[in-house]
Amino acid sequence: MSTRELSATTAIVTGAGQGFGRAIATALCHAGAQVVGVGRERTRLDEVAARLGDAFTPVVADAADPVAAGQLIDTYQPATLVLNAGANPLARPIQQHTWQTFSRNWEVDVAQVFHWTREALLRPLAPGSVVIAFSSGAAIAGSPLSGGYAGAKAAIRFVSSYAAEESERNGLDIRFTAVLPRLTPATRLGAAAVAAYAARQGVDVATAVERAGPVLTPEQVGKSIVDLAGDPSLDRAAYLLTAAGLTAAP
Repeated sequence: MSTRELSATTAIVTGAGQGFGRAIATALCHAGAQVVGVGRERTRLDEVAARLGDAFTPVVADAADPVAAGQLIDTYQPATLVLNAGANPLARPIQQHTWQTFSRNWEVDVAQVFHWTREALLRPLAPGSVVIAFSSGAAIAGSPLSGGYAGAKAAIRFVSSYAAEESERNGLDIRFTAVLPRLTPATRLGAAAVAAYAARQGVDVATAVERAGPVLTPEQVGKSIVDLAGDPSLDRAAYLLTAAGLTAAP
């Protein structure tokens, strides 16, 4: 697909009610796609729908529910699938976690990517489709105040790469890629993490943000996902995403 051809397709975005998901849904709508936005909170989805009109279809569902994944893929047969939903990790050092809090992102983030990726391969999605899974820069750098978050995000990258291998092996022509965004205070999850790490370093949030360099915004994320969805030449297994844009992940 070229970006122009996105106007003839359907996209599903999980976690579409806020943060990166809302920005991605908005950018895809503006690129001409019909976007199905999945989220657990009706009020947030309705806010997005009020801004985007008929180009956005809100669906209240748990993105980590395997039944919802199968039903929505069968119903909408998306050409673009963006797996953005995830749980907010508890910001505490390792000894202050329980196994339940430590494994939260495995039960939500990884489960979501696994279920939707499996359904994309099983159906399968149409040739030329793309599945974009959100990992994190923490998958490379670690995240000592977020329990199992970094490991979960690394697992998402692996799931995406395994799916890409299966697509190629079976001649499906479905593109699977993982995106690893840099930590940013521009989302609710990121703001909480930045504040926690600033406190750990003994500095205020403004100082921590300044030290980190240019801030990745949701709008930049939305633009990058449109670029990734619309350009088949962007076929690396994983991309880092910073304020400077997409670069191949190591």
